[in-house]
Amino acid sequence: MDVTPDLMDLRGKVAVVTGAAQGIGEATARALAAFGADVAICDNQADKLPAVHDALAAAGRRVHSAVLDVRDEPGVGEWLAAVAAELGPIDIIVNNAGGGFHALYENVSPKGEGVLIAENFGTVANCVRHGVPLMNDGGAIVNVTSVEAYHAAPGFAVYSAMKAAVEQFTKTLSMELGHRGIRVNCVAPDMMPTPGDEELQADSSALMPGLHPTSLRRMGDATECAAVIVFLASDMASFVTGTSIPVDGGTIAAASWKVREDGTFGL
Repeated sequence: MDVTPDLMDLRGKVAVVTGAAQGIGEATARALAAFGADVAICDNQADKLPAVHDALAAAGRRVHSAVLDVRDEPGVGEWLAAVAAELGPIDIIVNNAGGGFHALYENVSPKGEGVLIAENFGTVANCVRHGVPLMNDGGAIVNVTSVEAYHAAPGFAVYSAMKAAVEQFTKTLSMELGHRGIRVNCVAPDMMPTPGDEELQADSSALMPGLHPTSLRRMGDATECAAVIVFLASDMASFVTGTSIPVDGGTIAAASWKVREDGTFGL
């Protein structure tokens, strides 16, 4: 195989992106469209989704959008069937939808725990269950996890556990779907300046006063995560599967975390 720019060409491909109304999801949808893909997007934020839809259409791409809570398993099935009927068989699925909050596990209610499991694992499972039968052979699935999947994360016990679960789910799927040439990988960003991370960034700043959270001495950007996702979705990554790529600029290792006398955590 010759390594040429054509390997990044996504024209003729159909891509699905969940949680696409803002942040990493929006940046990914725009990037996939920029490389030629037709894009189906969903989000539960009805007020923000139309602007993303219009931007993708203005770029000359076919677009399908739906207001949807990806925790709704039957709803996901109906949506993906509609996407395939309108745009054709699916080539790329980006499972980006998710969410979390900062709280010690002793303060997380069973209901809150269930929400975290549904938002961060159930959403991925729903799209895989209903999306894979609609995919072309040789396609790609990219699951957005977190660097918190790699290490202990005080205040994010269930969230990090679910992200780690998705990482393991990804490895197994890469083996189960390999016979169809479907590649399955993860992108694991650290906190980035997106609307969904504003509160978490404030918590992080309080925990790490005066310290740079990454080796590059700056926060990452949603477009930098989107760039890695486009790479994994393209033929440039034709022999990359079952792996995870952290997008974090060299985050400070979890081994540096200390427990303070008052029970809080810091560095």
